[in-house]
Amino acid sequence: MAESDETSWLEPTPVEPLTGHEPLSGVAATVAEFWRWGFSDLRTNIVRGILAEFLVAKAVGAREPVRVAWDNFDVVSGAGTRIEVKSSGYLQSWAQKRLSTVAFTGLTGLRWDAKEGWGDDREVRADVFVFAIQICREPALYDPLDVNQWRFHAVSADDVREHGTRSVGMSFLRRYSPEPVSFEGLAESIEAARRHPE
Repeated sequence: MAESDETSWLEPTPVEPLTGHEPLSGVAATVAEFWRWGFSDLRTNIVRGILAEFLVAKAVGAREPVRVAWDNFDVVSGAGTRIEVKSSGYLQSWAQKRLSTVAFTGLTGLRWDAKEGWGDDREVRADVFVFAIQICREPALYDPLDVNQWRFHAVSADDVREHGTRSVGMSFLRRYSPEPVSFEGLAESIEAARRHPE
C-alpha cells in the first residue's frame, strides 16, 4: 500500500444497498442474520431513531438509497430539503413505572466535513426538523411496524433557531407545530415548513 501524504485522501467506495442475503466471509451467517441479531428490537432508542429517519426518507422520496450516518442532517428529500429527524416515545424496551416524557435533544451540532473536520460553532444544520413520536401508551399494543402508531411535527429551522435551545419537549411542539400529522401527511407538512417565511 502506498504511503499517503497530507494532500491525498482515503476515499471510501460508494455504499450499495444490501438485500440481506449476502454472506459474511469466514462465518456461516448472512447480513440478514446480523440485522436480525442487532436490530430486531425496534423500540430501543437508537434503532427507533433510525426507523424514524427511514419513515421520513420514505415519505419524501429521499435522494440517497441508504442512510448516510455522518452527514450534517439525516435525510435530503427529492426536492432537496435537508431534514433533521428527532424521535421520542412514551414506551421503551425496558420495564417502566410510568410513561416516558417526550423530549428531543441535539438540535444543534458542529458542522462536519471529512476533509476539514469539525466546525467551530454549534449550529442548526438542516432546513426542516421532523419530530417523530411513537404514540403507543400500552406495552401489549406497541407495534414498531405499525406506521399508524407514529405522529410527526415538522418545524422550520428558523423556528428552531429562534427558540435557541439544544433540547425541546411538547411545549415547543405545541407552539411551533400544534397539529401533528400522520405518515400520509408528512411530506406535505415538511414542504410547508420549508416554505416558512424567514
